[in-house]
Amino acid sequence: MSYKTTNDLMQHLRDNGIAISGETQKQQLVTTGYYHGYKGYRFFKSAGARLPFSSYQELYATIQYDSALKALFYGKMMFIETAVKNIALQDILENAQSESISDVLDRVVCSYNNSPANFTVEQKKRAQQNKLNLQRSIQSSLANAYAKGNPKITHFYNNPTYSGVPLWAFFEIMTMGDFGYLLSCLTFPVRKDISARIGLDLSNDTSCELLFRYIYALKDLRNAIAHNAVVFDTRFRNFDPTKAMKACLRSAIQLPYVNFKTIGDYVILMSYYLKLLQMPNSEILKFIEEFEHITETYRSEVNPAVASIVIHPDLTKRMEILKNYI
Repeated sequence: MSYKTTNDLMQHLRDNGIAISGETQKQQLVTTGYYHGYKGYRFFKSAGARLPFSSYQELYATIQYDSALKALFYGKMMFIETAVKNIALQDILENAQSESISDVLDRVVCSYNNSPANFTVEQKKRAQQNKLNLQRSIQSSLANAYAKGNPKITHFYNNPTYSGVPLWAFFEIMTMGDFGYLLSCLTFPVRKDISARIGLDLSNDTSCELLFRYIYALKDLRNAIAHNAVVFDTRFRNFDPTKAMKACLRSAIQLPYVNFKTIGDYVILMSYYLKLLQMPNSEILKFIEEFEHITETYRSEVNPAVASIVIHPDLTKRMEILKNYI
Protein backbone atom coordinates (compact mmCIF):
# COMPACT_ATOMS: atom_id res chain seq x y z
CA MET A 1 0.00 0.00 0.00
CA SER A 2 1.21 3.51 -0.77
CA TYR A 3 1.71 6.12 1.89
CA LYS A 4 2.32 9.85 2.07
CA THR A 5 5.28 11.68 3.54
CA THR A 6 4.67 14.76 5.70
CA ASN A 7 5.34 16.97 2.67
CA ASP A 8 2.87 14.90 0.66
CA LEU A 9 0.25 15.34 3.40
CA MET A 10 0.82 19.10 3.41
CA GLN A 11 0.28 19.18 -0.33
CA HIS A 12 -2.82 17.04 0.06
CA LEU A 13 -4.21 19.55 2.57
CA ARG A 14 -3.50 22.43 0.19
CA ASP A 15 -5.23 20.51 -2.61
CA ASN A 16 -8.27 20.32 -0.35
CA GLY A 17 -8.39 24.04 0.38
CA ILE A 18 -6.43 24.08 3.65
CA ALA A 19 -3.59 26.59 3.55
CA ILE A 20 -0.51 25.15 5.24
CA SER A 21 3.15 26.05 4.89
CA GLY A 22 6.38 26.60 6.78
CA GLU A 23 8.37 24.56 9.27
CA THR A 24 6.19 25.55 12.25
CA GLN A 25 3.00 24.22 10.72
CA LYS A 26 4.85 21.20 9.38
CA GLN A 27 5.96 20.37 12.93
CA GLN A 28 2.43 20.94 14.22
CA LEU A 29 1.17 18.46 11.63
CA VAL A 30 3.82 15.97 12.74
CA THR A 31 2.99 16.25 16.45
CA THR A 32 -0.80 16.35 16.19
CA GLY A 33 -0.89 13.86 13.35
CA TYR A 34 -2.69 13.97 10.04
CA TYR A 35 -4.92 11.02 10.95
CA HIS A 36 -5.57 11.89 14.60
CA GLY A 37 -5.51 15.64 13.98
CA TYR A 38 -6.89 16.55 10.57
CA LYS A 39 -9.03 13.43 10.11
CA GLY A 40 -10.34 13.65 13.66
CA TYR A 41 -11.05 17.38 13.88
CA ARG A 42 -12.16 18.35 10.39
CA PHE A 43 -15.82 17.65 11.20
CA PHE A 44 -18.34 18.49 13.93
CA LYS A 45 -20.00 15.44 15.55
CA SER A 46 -20.27 13.37 12.37
CA ALA A 47 -18.12 12.93 9.26
CA GLY A 48 -20.83 14.47 7.11
CA ALA A 49 -20.66 17.79 8.96
CA ARG A 50 -17.34 19.19 7.74
CA LEU A 51 -16.07 22.33 9.41
CA PRO A 52 -15.32 25.08 6.84
CA PHE A 53 -11.64 25.51 7.63
CA SER A 54 -9.65 27.65 5.23
CA SER A 55 -6.27 27.26 6.92
CA TYR A 56 -4.33 24.76 8.98
CA GLN A 57 -4.08 27.43 11.68
CA GLU A 58 -7.82 27.06 12.28
CA LEU A 59 -7.58 23.29 12.46
CA TYR A 60 -4.67 23.51 14.87
CA ALA A 61 -6.61 26.03 16.99
CA THR A 62 -9.48 23.52 17.17
CA ILE A 63 -7.13 20.78 18.36
CA GLN A 64 -5.68 23.15 20.97
CA TYR A 65 -9.19 24.15 22.06
CA ASP A 66 -10.11 20.51 22.55
CA SER A 67 -6.92 19.85 24.52
CA ALA A 68 -7.54 22.88 26.74
CA LEU A 69 -11.07 21.66 27.50
CA LYS A 70 -9.78 18.22 28.52
CA ALA A 71 -7.14 19.76 30.75
CA LEU A 72 -9.75 22.02 32.36
CA PHE A 73 -12.25 19.20 32.93
CA TYR A 74 -9.87 16.52 34.21
CA GLY A 75 -9.38 17.65 37.81
CA LYS A 76 -13.03 18.53 38.36
CA MET A 77 -14.15 15.22 36.89
CA MET A 78 -11.85 13.28 39.22
CA PHE A 79 -13.20 15.26 42.17
CA ILE A 80 -16.81 14.46 41.24
CA GLU A 81 -16.12 10.77 40.62
CA THR A 82 -14.24 10.32 43.89
CA ALA A 83 -16.74 12.27 45.99
CA VAL A 84 -19.85 10.53 44.63
CA LYS A 85 -18.20 7.12 44.99
CA ASN A 86 -17.34 7.82 48.61
CA ILE A 87 -20.82 9.10 49.45
CA ALA A 88 -22.43 6.08 47.78
CA LEU A 89 -20.04 3.64 49.42
CA GLN A 90 -20.75 4.95 52.91
CA ASP A 91 -24.49 4.81 52.31
CA ILE A 92 -24.36 1.27 50.94
CA LEU A 93 -22.27 0.03 53.86
CA GLU A 94 -24.68 1.57 56.36
CA ASN A 95 -27.76 0.17 54.63
CA ALA A 96 -26.22 -3.29 54.25
CA GLN A 97 -24.75 -3.17 57.75
CA SER A 98 -21.78 -4.99 56.30
CA GLU A 99 -18.73 -4.51 54.06
CA SER A 100 -19.13 -8.00 52.59
CA ILE A 101 -19.88 -7.95 48.86
CA SER A 102 -22.20 -10.95 49.20
CA ASP A 103 -24.14 -9.21 51.99
CA VAL A 104 -24.44 -6.07 49.87
CA LEU A 105 -25.76 -8.10 46.94
CA ASP A 106 -28.35 -9.75 49.19
CA ARG A 107 -29.42 -6.71 51.21
CA VAL A 108 -29.33 -3.57 49.05
CA VAL A 109 -29.38 -4.81 45.45
CA CYS A 110 -32.78 -5.20 43.82
CA SER A 111 -33.74 -8.78 42.93
CA TYR A 112 -36.81 -10.87 42.21
CA ASN A 113 -37.72 -11.19 45.90
CA ASN A 114 -37.07 -7.65 47.15
CA SER A 115 -38.27 -5.64 44.15
CA PRO A 116 -41.08 -3.08 44.59
CA ALA A 117 -44.54 -4.50 45.24
CA ASN A 118 -45.92 -2.97 42.04
CA PHE A 119 -43.37 -4.72 39.80
CA THR A 120 -44.71 -7.13 37.23
CA VAL A 121 -43.28 -10.65 36.97
CA GLU A 122 -41.21 -9.54 33.97
CA GLN A 123 -39.81 -6.57 35.90
CA LYS A 124 -38.91 -8.87 38.80
CA LYS A 125 -37.13 -11.22 36.43
CA ARG A 126 -35.25 -8.29 34.90
CA ALA A 127 -34.19 -7.13 38.38
CA GLN A 128 -32.92 -10.61 39.18
CA GLN A 129 -30.99 -10.78 35.92
CA ASN A 130 -29.44 -7.37 36.62
CA LYS A 131 -28.33 -8.62 40.03
CA LEU A 132 -26.74 -11.71 38.47
CA ASN A 133 -25.05 -9.57 35.84
CA LEU A 134 -23.72 -7.27 38.56
CA GLN A 135 -22.41 -10.22 40.55
CA ARG A 136 -20.65 -11.60 37.46
CA SER A 137 -19.20 -8.16 36.64
CA ILE A 138 -17.82 -7.74 40.15
CA GLN A 139 -16.19 -11.18 40.12
CA SER A 140 -14.73 -10.55 36.67
CA SER A 141 -13.24 -7.23 37.80
CA LEU A 142 -11.72 -8.85 40.88
CA ALA A 143 -10.29 -11.71 38.80
CA ASN A 144 -8.72 -9.29 36.32
CA ALA A 145 -7.27 -7.18 39.11
CA TYR A 146 -5.81 -10.27 40.77
CA ALA A 147 -4.35 -11.54 37.50
CA LYS A 148 -2.63 -8.17 37.02
CA GLY A 149 -1.24 -8.26 40.55
CA ASN A 150 -3.16 -5.22 41.75
CA PRO A 151 -2.04 -4.87 45.41
CA LYS A 152 -5.44 -3.44 46.41
CA ILE A 153 -6.92 -6.86 45.62
CA THR A 154 -4.09 -9.40 45.98
CA HIS A 155 -3.66 -8.19 49.55
CA PHE A 156 -6.94 -9.85 50.50
CA TYR A 157 -6.73 -13.07 48.50
CA ASN A 158 -3.13 -13.76 49.52
CA ASN A 159 -3.70 -13.11 53.22
CA PRO A 160 -5.14 -16.12 55.10
CA THR A 161 -6.62 -13.87 57.79
CA TYR A 162 -9.10 -12.34 55.33
CA SER A 163 -12.20 -14.17 54.16
CA GLY A 164 -12.91 -12.03 51.11
CA VAL A 165 -12.52 -8.68 49.38
CA PRO A 166 -14.60 -5.98 51.10
CA LEU A 167 -16.84 -3.69 49.07
CA TRP A 168 -14.67 -0.67 49.77
CA ALA A 169 -11.68 -2.39 48.14
CA PHE A 170 -13.74 -3.17 45.03
CA PHE A 171 -14.68 0.52 44.86
CA GLU A 172 -10.97 1.28 44.49
CA ILE A 173 -10.74 -0.62 41.20
CA MET A 174 -14.19 -0.14 39.65
CA THR A 175 -14.61 1.93 36.52
CA MET A 176 -17.10 4.77 36.36
CA GLY A 177 -19.26 2.62 34.10
CA ASP A 178 -19.20 -0.20 36.66
CA PHE A 179 -20.12 2.33 39.32
CA GLY A 180 -23.10 3.55 37.32
CA TYR A 181 -24.32 0.00 36.79
CA LEU A 182 -24.02 -0.83 40.49
CA LEU A 183 -26.04 2.27 41.34
CA SER A 184 -28.71 1.27 38.83
CA CYS A 185 -29.06 -2.13 40.53
CA LEU A 186 -29.59 -0.80 44.05
CA THR A 187 -33.02 -0.93 45.65
CA PHE A 188 -35.18 2.15 45.31
CA PRO A 189 -34.84 3.19 49.02
CA VAL A 190 -31.04 3.01 48.84
CA ARG A 191 -30.88 4.98 45.56
CA LYS A 192 -33.16 7.56 47.10
CA ASP A 193 -31.01 7.75 50.22
CA ILE A 194 -27.79 8.26 48.25
CA SER A 195 -29.49 10.86 46.04
CA ALA A 196 -30.56 12.75 49.16
CA ARG A 197 -27.04 12.66 50.60
CA ILE A 198 -25.66 14.14 47.39
CA GLY A 199 -28.49 16.67 47.21
CA LEU A 200 -30.00 15.73 43.85
CA ASP A 201 -33.36 17.31 43.11
CA LEU A 202 -35.76 14.35 42.89
CA SER A 203 -38.93 16.38 42.26
CA ASN A 204 -38.85 15.33 38.60
CA ASP A 205 -37.39 11.89 39.24
CA THR A 206 -40.12 9.62 40.62
CA SER A 207 -38.17 6.53 39.54
CA CYS A 208 -35.03 7.77 41.34
CA GLU A 209 -32.85 7.19 38.29
CA LEU A 210 -30.94 10.47 38.16
CA LEU A 211 -28.34 8.99 40.48
CA PHE A 212 -27.02 6.56 37.90
CA ARG A 213 -28.08 8.30 34.69
CA TYR A 214 -25.98 11.39 35.46
CA ILE A 215 -23.05 9.10 36.26
CA TYR A 216 -23.42 7.48 32.85
CA ALA A 217 -23.45 10.94 31.25
CA LEU A 218 -20.30 11.98 33.08
CA LYS A 219 -18.70 8.62 32.35
CA ASP A 220 -18.83 9.25 28.61
CA LEU A 221 -16.95 12.53 29.02
CA ARG A 222 -14.53 11.08 31.56
CA ASN A 223 -13.57 8.23 29.23
CA ALA A 224 -13.10 10.60 26.31
CA ILE A 225 -10.74 12.70 28.44
CA ALA A 226 -8.84 9.63 29.69
CA HIS A 227 -8.36 8.24 26.17
CA ASN A 228 -7.59 11.60 24.54
CA ALA A 229 -10.67 11.36 22.33
CA VAL A 230 -12.40 14.41 20.88
CA VAL A 231 -14.67 16.23 23.35
CA PHE A 232 -15.42 19.72 21.97
CA ASP A 233 -18.40 18.56 19.88
CA THR A 234 -19.73 15.90 22.34
CA ARG A 235 -19.35 13.08 19.83
CA PHE A 236 -18.51 10.90 22.84
CA ARG A 237 -22.14 10.98 24.02
CA ASN A 238 -23.63 7.47 24.15
CA PHE A 239 -27.05 8.13 25.68
CA ASP A 240 -30.30 9.93 25.15
CA PRO A 241 -31.10 12.18 28.12
CA THR A 242 -34.31 11.39 29.96
CA LYS A 243 -36.94 14.00 30.73
CA ALA A 244 -35.89 13.91 34.38
CA MET A 245 -32.22 14.56 33.50
CA LYS A 246 -33.18 17.67 31.55
CA ALA A 247 -35.90 18.85 33.95
CA CYS A 248 -33.67 18.63 37.02
CA LEU A 249 -31.03 20.98 35.61
CA ARG A 250 -33.59 23.33 34.05
CA SER A 251 -35.44 23.64 37.36
CA ALA A 252 -32.40 23.92 39.64
CA ILE A 253 -30.45 26.41 37.52
CA GLN A 254 -33.39 28.13 35.80
CA LEU A 255 -32.17 27.31 32.31
CA PRO A 256 -34.43 27.56 29.25
CA TYR A 257 -33.35 24.09 28.08
CA VAL A 258 -30.82 21.30 28.52
CA ASN A 259 -30.18 18.65 25.87
CA PHE A 260 -26.54 17.51 26.25
CA LYS A 261 -25.86 18.25 22.58
CA THR A 262 -23.14 20.81 23.27
CA ILE A 263 -20.12 20.85 25.55
CA GLY A 264 -21.68 23.72 27.50
CA ASP A 265 -24.29 21.32 28.89
CA TYR A 266 -21.52 19.19 30.37
CA VAL A 267 -20.01 22.28 32.00
CA ILE A 268 -23.48 22.89 33.45
CA LEU A 269 -23.78 19.32 34.75
CA MET A 270 -20.30 19.34 36.25
CA SER A 271 -20.90 22.72 37.90
CA TYR A 272 -24.20 21.45 39.32
CA TYR A 273 -22.40 18.51 40.89
CA LEU A 274 -19.53 20.65 42.16
CA LYS A 275 -22.05 22.86 43.97
CA LEU A 276 -23.92 19.88 45.42
CA LEU A 277 -20.62 18.45 46.62
CA GLN A 278 -19.87 21.78 48.33
CA MET A 279 -16.82 22.86 46.39
CA PRO A 280 -16.26 26.57 47.19
CA ASN A 281 -18.35 28.80 44.93
CA SER A 282 -15.28 30.83 44.01
CA GLU A 283 -13.59 27.73 42.63
CA ILE A 284 -16.65 26.71 40.62
CA LEU A 285 -16.95 30.23 39.18
CA LYS A 286 -13.26 30.13 38.26
CA PHE A 287 -13.91 26.84 36.44
CA ILE A 288 -16.80 28.35 34.44
CA GLU A 289 -14.90 31.54 33.65
CA GLU A 290 -11.89 29.55 32.45
CA PHE A 291 -14.19 27.61 30.14
CA GLU A 292 -15.53 30.92 28.80
CA HIS A 293 -12.00 32.29 28.34
CA ILE A 294 -10.83 29.18 26.48
CA THR A 295 -13.89 29.31 24.25
CA GLU A 296 -13.58 33.03 23.47
CA THR A 297 -9.89 32.59 22.66
CA TYR A 298 -10.87 29.87 20.23
CA ARG A 299 -13.56 32.05 18.69
CA SER A 300 -10.93 34.68 17.90
CA GLU A 301 -8.69 32.14 16.17
CA VAL A 302 -11.13 30.71 13.62
CA ASN A 303 -13.32 32.22 10.95
CA PRO A 304 -16.93 33.12 11.87
CA ALA A 305 -18.35 30.20 9.86
CA VAL A 306 -16.40 27.70 11.99
CA ALA A 307 -17.14 29.51 15.26
CA SER A 308 -20.88 29.57 14.54
CA ILE A 309 -20.89 25.78 14.24
CA VAL A 310 -18.64 24.92 17.17
CA ILE A 311 -19.86 27.55 19.67
CA HIS A 312 -23.59 27.54 20.30
CA PRO A 313 -25.05 31.04 19.82
CA ASP A 314 -26.61 31.24 23.30
CA LEU A 315 -23.62 29.83 25.17
CA THR A 316 -22.72 33.17 26.78
CA LYS A 317 -26.27 33.71 28.03
CA ARG A 318 -26.49 30.20 29.48
CA MET A 319 -23.12 30.57 31.22
CA GLU A 320 -24.37 33.80 32.84
CA ILE A 321 -27.43 31.95 34.14
CA LEU A 322 -25.16 29.20 35.46
CA LYS A 323 -22.89 31.71 37.24
CA ASN A 324 -25.93 33.36 38.84
CA TYR A 325 -26.99 29.94 40.13
CA ILE A 326 -23.55 29.30 41.63
